[in-house]
Amino acid sequence: MATPVLPAPADAAFAAACLDAGQPVPGFIRCPAGERPERRFSVYRNNVVASLIGALEAKYPAVAAIVGDEFFRATARLFIAAHPPRGPVMARFGGPFADFLAGFPPAAGLPYLPDVARLEALVLEAFHAADALPLAHDHLPALASGAIALRRHPAAFLLRSQWPVLTLWRMNTGHVELAAVEDWSGQEILVARPGLEVSAVLLPPGAAAFLETLEVGPAAAAAAALDVPGADLSLILAALAQAGAFCAPEVQP
Repeated sequence: MATPVLPAPADAAFAAACLDAGQPVPGFIRCPAGERPERRFSVYRNNVVASLIGALEAKYPAVAAIVGDEFFRATARLFIAAHPPRGPVMARFGGPFADFLAGFPPAAGLPYLPDVARLEALVLEAFHAADALPLAHDHLPALASGAIALRRHPAAFLLRSQWPVLTLWRMNTGHVELAAVEDWSGQEILVARPGLEVSAVLLPPGAAAFLETLEVGPAAAAAAALDVPGADLSLILAALAQAGAFCAPEVQP
């Protein structure tokens, strides 16, 4: 079945029919020798939906592992019907999935699931983010003295969660062995890609507040960090620099 070049209204009808089995086959679809198009279009539709489910599962493997294959695929079908792709770049598909899960009644018993999805989305976003040289260990003395200006790395992203989502993500993506979660405290996580590989690390107290406020200025960032109980500014700067949260200075100190 050839894919026709369609005007905008017909194109929208074709896309809707591809994603919704309740939609009729568009009237402009034709098969050779007068054959009815319903069966062939049904196969085409199933392939489209299956490929989108696969793309969603590749983006959210920990969510899929937590809920199981059957639950994930059923959820993905509903999500695809409500949030079809808006462009040809599959890396951008599935952005609203975390918010969808937050309002999805069958997932209400897993309140941490949306934040696991948010972490997985940030991992992919960091992977595709712009390149920049990270702050090197040689810069740390100048950093501590305030001799260089701090700039957030374009591939550095924060996630604050009331759940241990980094622990759950690591367990369900094979980074660590699957086990019972002993500590259900919230976690503040930095996702970064200072080089070629994406990493997700647990931040010390005050580090997330520091990075969030950095655009206002270093003094404001330090004040915001030190408002957090247990914050140690030296530990914060070292942890963020080691994780790749900062860019190298434009002018070497």
